[in-house]
Amino acid sequence: MSGANDKREVAEDQNIEDCILAAASDDDMSDEDEAGEEKVKAKVYLPGHNLSPEEELVCDESAYIMLHSAHTGAPCLSFDVVQDPLGEDREDFPMTAFVVSGTQAARTHVNSVIVMKMSNLTRTSKAKSGDDDEDDEDEEDSDDEDVGGMGEDPHLDCALIKHAGCVNRLRVTTFNSIQYVATWSEMGKVHIYNINEQLAAVEDKHACRTYQDNKVGEAIKPDFTFSGHQKEGFAMDWCTTTRGMLATGDCRRDIHIWRPNDKGSWTVDQRPLIGHTDSVEDIQWSPNEPNVLASCSVDKSIRIWDCRAAPSKACMLTAANVHESDVNVISWNRNEPLIASGGDDGVLHIWDLRQFQSKTPVATFKHHTDHITTVEWHPKESTVLASGGDDDQIALWDLSVEKDEDVEDAVTNDDPRLNDLPPQLLFIHQGQKEIKELHWHPQLKGVILSTAHSGFNIFRTISV
Repeated sequence: MSGANDKREVAEDQNIEDCILAAASDDDMSDEDEAGEEKVKAKVYLPGHNLSPEEELVCDESAYIMLHSAHTGAPCLSFDVVQDPLGEDREDFPMTAFVVSGTQAARTHVNSVIVMKMSNLTRTSKAKSGDDDEDDEDEEDSDDEDVGGMGEDPHLDCALIKHAGCVNRLRVTTFNSIQYVATWSEMGKVHIYNINEQLAAVEDKHACRTYQDNKVGEAIKPDFTFSGHQKEGFAMDWCTTTRGMLATGDCRRDIHIWRPNDKGSWTVDQRPLIGHTDSVEDIQWSPNEPNVLASCSVDKSIRIWDCRAAPSKACMLTAANVHESDVNVISWNRNEPLIASGGDDGVLHIWDLRQFQSKTPVATFKHHTDHITTVEWHPKESTVLASGGDDDQIALWDLSVEKDEDVEDAVTNDDPRLNDLPPQLLFIHQGQKEIKELHWHPQLKGVILSTAHSGFNIFRTISV
């Protein structure tokens, strides 16, 4: 089962006008309704609980610092965040994010790569602060500055590139001052596009309108295309230690290594890495070691490769049967020798590469109730990660948290199930249907973007 391997019969025509970015609504969030009657006390909802006819799920905005949604017409089940020049560790509102996504429309010929600028991302109106009294005093000023962004709504600018077939997965990189996006097409080909023109277009409203009116994206061709895979695939990753280097894996079991050449293009090794016996679902380059990558597969294994060796000898380490069924996704920690994996069994495993050959995870979490389709470590906090899946929830975790035995059960005795939650579970985000992919924004502090069949969310919780 692949994290992005779903096509949906909706929204066949992809138009710029279909792209919408909206702030979370705070309707029905007050303690009293319009008639002044006090509402029933809110309860904590846990995934899997069946609601009674009298109950409804309502988002608690006070748990979010920021929460917005975006819709692009046809579902975009894979995306990536573009590094921008606006600064690191940004926390000031309103925020701006640049994202590239790819559609999975019902008809092959109407698919697109979408370069997006999400701007005027504002603070959630009911976000809690560490000092409520100070918030009360500054409420009016805060509203003027943050809520609504000086009277403006969140805005989404888009520049499309026509794409042959559904986009199974895509990833972006910066190489030689050019922003590139690599796309896995359902047609079995991998394309690389230069998206500098599209990023420039979404930066300027007049340029964006000109780009749209002239239908520039319909004539753009990829800079490079590889047709050597025998089947379509979903696994791909750009190397961060050797810029321009790419790895792609397909549903046949093959992994090919791409290297930039002196002609401004790529040379792809036609010999696949040999080891997996079934579909390669995800690939992650080591954040520290050049030429080293990890992969996971439907064959239930995770493998570590050194692509400097011959393809038949490149596999250095193998952990077999690491999940009960397909291993869908992996994430390599940028700061510690740890890999997280998620599978069809709904289990999240944490692997220490120093003990990898023992084939025993250092931590296991069975919280998700359906396939895990996405997992990613926080880019800077080595103990924090997020996971999501087909159970319509994103879970935030902090492995450094331990259970406090001194805390009395009375704190959660209104629902005994709360006592059974892992102490490392910080937050559960819901509201999307069939979540397929999430990414931490590397420059917006604590911000997560996620995509699902129901659209995009961009949010920051009070937990991270």
